[in-house]
Amino acid sequence: MKVKQSLLLAIAFACVLVGLVHAQDPQEQTPQTPQTPAPNSADQSGLDIQGSRNYLLGPGDVLDVRVFGQPDLSSRVQIDSDGNLSSLPFLDKPIVAKCRIDKELQKDIATHYAKFVKNPQVSVTIAERNSRQPATVFGAVRQPTRVEMKRKVRLNELMTVSGGFTERASGTIQILHTEPLMCPGPGEEAEAAPLDGTRLPLQVVKIQDLRVGKAGANPVIRPGDYVLVTEAEPVYITGAVLSPGGIYLRDQLMLSRALAMVGGARKEAKLNDVKVYRQILGTAKQEVLHVDVAAIKKNQKPDFELQAYDVIEVGESSMFSKDRIGSTMMGALTGGFQNAISTTGTFLPTRVLY
Repeated sequence: MKVKQSLLLAIAFACVLVGLVHAQDPQEQTPQTPQTPAPNSADQSGLDIQGSRNYLLGPGDVLDVRVFGQPDLSSRVQIDSDGNLSSLPFLDKPIVAKCRIDKELQKDIATHYAKFVKNPQVSVTIAERNSRQPATVFGAVRQPTRVEMKRKVRLNELMTVSGGFTERASGTIQILHTEPLMCPGPGEEAEAAPLDGTRLPLQVVKIQDLRVGKAGANPVIRPGDYVLVTEAEPVYITGAVLSPGGIYLRDQLMLSRALAMVGGARKEAKLNDVKVYRQILGTAKQEVLHVDVAAIKKNQKPDFELQAYDVIEVGESSMFSKDRIGSTMMGALTGGFQNAISTTGTFLPTRVLY
């Protein structure tokens, strides 16, 4: 009996032991998923591309200054109008902040507080970026916008952000500088000079030059710049053309190209005398200019440059002119003489024979 009881106790003890082992196995054998540390903003290349890492400080920027273990020395401060940190606790002299990065200030602040604290641990982060006004893009763009200037931005980037050009773009971009360059690089010292309010610097770039990558056609845009993509003014084409209507005047639009843009002239067009009605500047009067497009096509005369609001009238040749006499007689011989007359818009009296 005692042996039997001992055997039962041994079996029970073994079952309990096995149960404990199995209860611990899942915790010991289940693989632990490694925890990915939260990314540090300074390590994100995307932020670096946006200029956060190498952002140069300026007046109006707000910094969050923390001294480990010293709450009395920690504060949120703004860079003053002279570009200095002057409101830190227990500061005996201002610290230059303009055109420097936050890490450089961190070292200077630590050096300053070393007078009061042994080996101070200082961190500086940028809380607000207020020193640079946004650049404004407007005019003949698909999405007029204001662009925050956290780093150096070139003209082609602004055009991309604004959705590109519309069909009304005239061919030029005007860049108006409203503020001097705050942190000039080598060779940019002249751009940091104070601006004369009566003569703001204006730069004009051709869209075609920007597209082909011509040197100087993709300038750096400053904070506060106004970037205007100029809109084209219309010219109007009427008369014997395939698609009469208005078109937008691009840079140096010539008459022969304008006619091609409306489908070209019809067969009956009188190309040796195309009339251009042009407003006389400063008056309500118009002058009429006569252009021989036929001679332009034969390279016998130079092409004619159009101006905004020109009205081009392409007349029709007479039915019996040398250019149309053949088609007129052919229509008559084939029984279509009356139809040939009606298509020209010229109506002749009809005699009825009984």
